[in-house]
Amino acid sequence: MNRQLISSGSTFEEQIGYSRAVAQGPFVFVSGTTGFNYETMTIEEDVAAQADQCLRNIEHALRQAGSSLADVVRVTYVLPNGEDFEACWPVLKKYFGAVRPAAMMISSKLLDPRMKIEIEVTAMKQSS
Repeated sequence: MNRQLISSGSTFEEQIGYSRAVAQGPFVFVSGTTGFNYETMTIEEDVAAQADQCLRNIEHALRQAGSSLADVVRVTYVLPNGEDFEACWPVLKKYFGAVRPAAMMISSKLLDPRMKIEIEVTAMKQSS
């Protein structure tokens, strides 16, 4: 079974030693992804804007693996301030409203205090 390592170009991947995503067999595992714009390494202050950027980053990684957000079967949301989660709901519904993956939200400190949300997904390619 071939293993495909996918990078977003984030400096964190090289510094820490991980891949943005790993595709193996029918599965695509996307690492915890934050709201950084990896082209500019900038991040918005608003938690909903960060959630939107997280999902655009994840969507990009999934496309590189021959998958899409429609293939997501599990999602984990991590927020330092659990009270911020509700502000993200419209964004999450925009991306996952029809997909409705299994989901979990955890409140935990993140690596950088500017980060207000981190999202991890597992997808199963429909073509496999």
